[in-house]
Amino acid sequence: MSNTKLLVCPICKNSNFLMKYEATYVYSYFIDSDAPGLSNTEEFLPYMFDNREQKETKQYLECNTCGSVYKCYFNIWDKKIDIKDLQAAIDSGSTSESNIKNN
Repeated sequence: MSNTKLLVCPICKNSNFLMKYEATYVYSYFIDSDAPGLSNTEEFLPYMFDNREQKETKQYLECNTCGSVYKCYFNIWDKKIDIKDLQAAIDSGSTSESNIKNN
């Protein structure tokens, strides 16, 4: 991001944010004669899957101070996305009150 301004949380007025990307995947392993999965020949290694299917994704900004969550989409990160776009997502007010931490 080229702009050095900080993001500001409208709930607590702090600038301590994380960008988060949650994803759910289903991993499949073909059953063969020597081990689960075509790539697992001597031991079962969970990262040696034969197929991976993405089921769900959730992208958001989270305030580390109060826990407020703001929906934000950043699938494609390019030089066109900057701090103004992230602050616009925060300012849109799409928060999840159930995720606010008790301080």
